[in-house]
Amino acid sequence: MTIALILVLLSLCALVFLTRLVKGRGIVVAYDALEKNIRPVDIAAFRNLIDPREEDFLRANLAAKDFKAIHRERLLAAVDYISGASQNAALLMRMGELARRSPEPAVASAGEKLVHNALQFRLHAFQAMGRIYLALVLPQISIHTGQVTENYESMTRLVVLLGCLRFPTRGIASAL
Repeated sequence: MTIALILVLLSLCALVFLTRLVKGRGIVVAYDALEKNIRPVDIAAFRNLIDPREEDFLRANLAAKDFKAIHRERLLAAVDYISGASQNAALLMRMGELARRSPEPAVASAGEKLVHNALQFRLHAFQAMGRIYLALVLPQISIHTGQVTENYESMTRLVVLLGCLRFPTRGIASAL
């Protein structure tokens, strides 16, 4: 009986966690507020942090103790980048939900694609953070992060498109 109760409680906790992950913790965003709430993410720096060739270079040129400390710092920085990008994706999901309700078919379609890409990114980010945390415990494990960077770039391109569709007279700058 106790084991069943524990399993039910763990299942409920997992359900709440996944719901908060997918929905973005109830963030409400208007187009004008997006720029204030978005967190800058340097994709090139993130790619450098997760580059296996860079890791091999550091492993070959540093003492084992130094490599372990630097590797840990790099992994924690990668988690920080993914976390920020995931928060951005939650904001962009809300923006896409607003756009989906637009009477203009092009805006509604771009909003639908943005919601889909943002949700997909958040799920991939969750998986990537799990792999990175595992690599912190077991440093010999590869931290292949899948499609995280590509999904993020695709999502930001959709934001630019949506901004151009939504505010055609303002230009690209209005998207961000």
